[in-house]
Amino acid sequence: MGLAWWLAGLLCFISIIGIPFGRACFVIGEMTFWPFGQDSVNRRALTGTEDLGTGAFGMMGNIIWFLLFGIWLTIGHIMHAFACAITIIGIPFALQHLKLAILSLTPIGQTVVAKA
Repeated sequence: MGLAWWLAGLLCFISIIGIPFGRACFVIGEMTFWPFGQDSVNRRALTGTEDLGTGAFGMMGNIIWFLLFGIWLTIGHIMHAFACAITIIGIPFALQHLKLAILSLTPIGQTVVAKA
């Protein structure tokens, strides 16, 4: 799934408007490869200030993201979560895939931080 995120990032880099989306895809793709000890939080809640990604433009970006890439990445993460949940050893990975499935629905305005 990390490779799917990176592919989405490469597709986003085709247009100038998609460059911020592509950068986020590479960050979340890295989080997909090493999901333990990391979490995604809303930037507005983290910094206390509103920026371009947490306002109205961020909401429009999330709608566009959902239609182009979000639904497919979410379906992929859910399928991987079911596949991982079959074994006891895979249950922690399944939980991480479900966390990433939620993140892949609306990643604009989110940031990846280390868990405290």
